[in-house]
Amino acid sequence: MTDAKRVLVTGAGGFIGRWSVPALLGMGFEVHAVLSRANSVVPEELRGATVHSSDLLVESDAEALMRSVRPSHFLHFAWIATPGAYWQSTDNPRWLSASEHLLRLFRDGGGVRAVLAGSCVEYDWTRGGICEERSSALADENNGPISRYAAAKLAMAKVLAQLAAEGRMSAAWGRIFFQFGPHEYPERLVPSVIRNLLMNKTALCTHGRQVRSFLHAADVGSAFASLLNGSVDGPVNIGSDESITLAELIERIGRQIGRPELVRLGARPAPADEPAVLLPDVRRLHDELRWRPHFTLDQGLKDTIEWWRRQPS
Repeated sequence: MTDAKRVLVTGAGGFIGRWSVPALLGMGFEVHAVLSRANSVVPEELRGATVHSSDLLVESDAEALMRSVRPSHFLHFAWIATPGAYWQSTDNPRWLSASEHLLRLFRDGGGVRAVLAGSCVEYDWTRGGICEERSSALADENNGPISRYAAAKLAMAKVLAQLAAEGRMSAAWGRIFFQFGPHEYPERLVPSVIRNLLMNKTALCTHGRQVRSFLHAADVGSAFASLLNGSVDGPVNIGSDESITLAELIERIGRQIGRPELVRLGARPAPADEPAVLLPDVRRLHDELRWRPHFTLDQGLKDTIEWWRRQPS
């Protein structure tokens, strides 16, 4: 292994992964970005990176990739993310196995620091509230069923911690809370409201009393890049400290677009198992990592609205 900072970024064509690449390049990393074989379009955010195409669920592909790149750093976003399917998909255990294989290949090849993407679904949503990385309760199958996605992410976090404890590499686990921005799946909350209002259609929403916080995808990618480039270990919440009700979020979108009268709060039922409050404690992110977002919520919404304006109808 040379002294160069050479990072392998998996899931680099995804909603979050693509935004980590410009930040990593700005930090002086030699970036090797991995796209799935099904992804034939190279995102513009990957300009300046070396792009690889690989099926990471195939062990021989993963082994060949690691031998070719020989990264000093590893940033792993790749996972099943198919909208409407990933929550209970049987591909979750496959990605758990593939991710562990990749991580062991990285470590055994002399890698020095790994950061993997987790999720806020690892926390116990029946309790809700403000989630702190080392004291808040995690989801537990013994206290009720949890999704295959949450179970696999929790298991992978344990694998990462165990390998890091052996002392041959440092590692961190970023638990992503709620994000929005360009390239998001159109039927998710923020883009669905934006698209409806831009088309002069009503936006049918729940009551909106749920309290959340939202971070622009570019800031999520930047936070992961900083986490990889730093020395903070263990779980770190990746989110915003700017809490807001969904109703206020939706109304802000309506005001920015100039069509607030098209918002219909209470037109849809809210999921029965959705916590009233779910927020990240971001003290580790801010105080230990010394990271701050580039976008305020209003700036991020403006950027996202303008991106959707430029998309074909």
